[in-house]
Amino acid sequence: MIASMTGFARREFVGPFGTLVCEIRSVNHRFLDATLRLPDSCRALEPELRQALARELRRGKVDCTLQQRSVPAGAARLEIDQEALERLLARVNELAAAVPGRSQVDLIELLRFPGIVREDSADTDTLLQTVRTLFGETLTELARARLREGERLGALISQRCAALAGMVGSVRARLPEAQGRVRQRFEERLRELGAQVDQERVEQEILLMLQRLDVSEELDRLDGHLVETARTLAGDEPAGRRLDFLMQEFNREANTLSSKSQDLETTRTAVEMKVLIEQMREQVQNIE
Repeated sequence: MIASMTGFARREFVGPFGTLVCEIRSVNHRFLDATLRLPDSCRALEPELRQALARELRRGKVDCTLQQRSVPAGAARLEIDQEALERLLARVNELAAAVPGRSQVDLIELLRFPGIVREDSADTDTLLQTVRTLFGETLTELARARLREGERLGALISQRCAALAGMVGSVRARLPEAQGRVRQRFEERLRELGAQVDQERVEQEILLMLQRLDVSEELDRLDGHLVETARTLAGDEPAGRRLDFLMQEFNREANTLSSKSQDLETTRTAVEMKVLIEQMREQVQNIE
């Protein structure tokens, strides 16, 4: 099943360390280009999360944001770092000895000093493991969203391939009539000239002309590309690059068919083919 490169996923987890919110969004890109925005408490996980993302996704511009919202101030129990407080008091006593008479200490100011008061936080290992789990769940949800979108794109491409196959069949059915018209016009032109001609030589010239204008080979290649497209859509591997190549080949054959055609109806059909192929090409740009 093919996957789109477009998708979005969001997951939340509420724990003793606050609320974790993970959002991952992706759009089409030639390669895998991932941007991760993590809080400082989870920065050490970035290489691991990038590896997990690369295992799940092959292509796309991916933007991942992880937010950690602290617990409300009233719900957090404050602790004093005893060692930091002792070091600070030692410095305060040194200052008091250096400046006699001005040794009053404001306890509130002591609490405001960086590093003295700390919030009672959950174990760091537990936080990181929770982030791993949350990221993995969000990534799985994103992959499912991309698969659902890919299924929709695959159905649209299959519909257009079916329409294209019908056009190929109609052009092939018109070949005898188109070749007969070429022969008729050539013979009418000779009669208009009124010249004496060698009938055998005329037949040779008509045969050469029909060979130059014959589009059977282009129709056969279009049929082959349709078969390969259906096989690619049904496969399990990332299909975007292969489908993009097939769209180029479709367009090449449709252009050749249009340039060779001496039949108005066939020329119109070739133009409709190119419209369908362009629609498929635009859809393929979003496939992984």
